[in-house]
Amino acid sequence: MRDFVRRTLIWMALVAAIGFGFWIGSSAVDALIAVSICAGGALAFHLYHIALLLRWLKHPVPERVPDGFGSWHAVFMTLYRQVRSQTQSKRKLTNVLERFINAGEAMPDGVVVLDEHDRIEWLNPMAVEHMGLDRKRDVGNLLLNLIRQPSFHTYMKSESFSQPLVLKFSQPNERVLSIQLVPFDSTRKLLLSRDITQLERVQTVHRDFVANVSHELRTPLTVVGGFLETIQDMGADDPAMIRQFLPMMMEQSRRMQSLVEDLLILSRLENSPKNLVSEKVDMRDMLDTLMVEAEGLSQGRHVIRMDPVTPLWLWGNAAELHSAFGNLVSNAVRYTPEGGTITLSWREEGDKLVFSVSDTGIGIPREHIPRLTERFYRVDRGRSRGNGGTGLGLAIVKHIVARHQARLDIVSEPEKGSTFSVVFGGEHRAEPDHDPRAEEAA
Repeated sequence: MRDFVRRTLIWMALVAAIGFGFWIGSSAVDALIAVSICAGGALAFHLYHIALLLRWLKHPVPERVPDGFGSWHAVFMTLYRQVRSQTQSKRKLTNVLERFINAGEAMPDGVVVLDEHDRIEWLNPMAVEHMGLDRKRDVGNLLLNLIRQPSFHTYMKSESFSQPLVLKFSQPNERVLSIQLVPFDSTRKLLLSRDITQLERVQTVHRDFVANVSHELRTPLTVVGGFLETIQDMGADDPAMIRQFLPMMMEQSRRMQSLVEDLLILSRLENSPKNLVSEKVDMRDMLDTLMVEAEGLSQGRHVIRMDPVTPLWLWGNAAELHSAFGNLVSNAVRYTPEGGTITLSWREEGDKLVFSVSDTGIGIPREHIPRLTERFYRVDRGRSRGNGGTGLGLAIVKHIVARHQARLDIVSEPEKGSTFSVVFGGEHRAEPDHDPRAEEAA
């Protein structure tokens, strides 16, 4: 500013000196003409630079700011610095806005920005997935017209957003969402949605688990308690009655013991490290042991046989594998009528290794197969309890199979039997430490 004033004063002093010189050396008229010519030149100079400024203002690009002369050069340089600074600030703000938008796009929760009238201003892809919204069509529409659940309308009208609202959606997919509104300025609000479908399922499973454990324990405890009360009331005067009650009490005690043992096994499997200790498992020896156990459980009521087996061994945890395979064998014995056949198999299928147990038992209806590995799930509760099952065997098998990165395949047909197969990947293949054919020849 000072430079501009100084330049202006110098120019005015110069014009005055020229006019005064013409006045002294010639006449007042010549002095007036000279001053007029200087003023006209100055006016043309400023009009030219004003025209440059107006032309630049139509397309204000920092790189095209005119150079100018004299005081206009200082004006244009100041303008250039200001425009350059504004451009840099705008670029920074744009980058910050893009980062915020990218962060919102990448959030695992749904985010919807609402204006003062609860119209949608912006939403991220997860909100689209959660609530079935459309990013193009629904922007500008009232959210209440798009989510028509009465509980959500009540939540919006209550204006009490300290606690989230749980909503269940069936479209586009069945899911449970936790919804919460967060006011973030005087007019706008954020609608946050979180998918808690899996959490709800886990909580339901836990509730069912506690209820099932209580139910499973209540029956034997009631039986044992009733027998004890009867014995207490009648005293020791009837030894025959006591001898009649003791086997029943022992049976119920064994049932409770089996249930507790299976629960402890499940707990140990769930809480043990995922990286299990692996060893080479002699599968021929394992199958021989399973055959003996099956025959002992069958007591001659079934035909127990073994298909020709591959000589390959298996990398895994021997104790856990024995527990899983033993559960499959015992289930086959329990649910196969007398005279039926149970077949054990250990074979190669391409690059896979498969252990399977087949039976000619009662079979399982197709609709029950997906739920067989749930805890305490039984196709026929009465028949399961009568066969001595705890309802946890296949749940244990599922955990052990998962820990070995294998899969459990179930093929069954009512009245025709079932085949339970554990399929291991090629990475579990192990060469035997000795040649089984040489041992058989010896």
